[in-house]
Amino acid sequence: MISAPSRLYLLQLGTAQIPLPNGTLDMVLGCYLVQTDDGQNILIDSGLPADHADQPGTTGETNVIDQLQQLGLSPADIDIVICTHLDIDHIGHHAAFAHTELIVQREEYEAAFSGHSRFAATRAVWDHPALHYRLVDGDTELLPGLTLIKTSGHTPGHQSILVRLPHTGSVLLASDAVMFQRLFTPDAPAWPMHDNAEQTRASTHKLLALVEREHIALAIFSHDGQQWQTLKKAPAYYD
Repeated sequence: MISAPSRLYLLQLGTAQIPLPNGTLDMVLGCYLVQTDDGQNILIDSGLPADHADQPGTTGETNVIDQLQQLGLSPADIDIVICTHLDIDHIGHHAAFAHTELIVQREEYEAAFSGHSRFAATRAVWDHPALHYRLVDGDTELLPGLTLIKTSGHTPGHQSILVRLPHTGSVLLASDAVMFQRLFTPDAPAWPMHDNAEQTRASTHKLLALVEREHIALAIFSHDGQQWQTLKKAPAYYD
């Protein structure tokens, strides 16, 4: 049997409030689990580390280990970890998965290890000696129905994920390439958290074209608190 995605779980780990000039912005902190029809468990990101979860404005409702436990899984059951990028809110529990590979874009890995200032303060987390990185270059089909899409801009080697499910159809996990649904437009303004505004615009256009070309049924934006209120969260799933 050829392995293919059969279920997609959205693991909501917490929320954060970001102050804006005209109020606050509600953000979701989360990650994803893909299960395949041959029994593989593929984790996408791992949330904030424990020592960041109680920062002002952040509500750490749970963590990825607890979320997996509610699904009857432990870190040992995870076969692959896909790392969308190396920001701290996406890599905080990677050390719990040192037994498997962390799949990251080569450009992201090399930027971090060469001293990019964005990643310097959290080096102890992503440069943990027990971690095993597998580097990919550009758009990569990891397995039939699961494709990594290079979407630089938010960080140098950010990647989004396309998951093709048997009933739901194609689901785009934009991650931080497009953090909010309202920014998924050709002329969206630059977001201050992005590393490169020009690359971010190019990646947004790339994903917009992908949605149209692939007739994508659902696009999920990683931090969009308003959208996540409408989505299925674990233990519910998309199939």
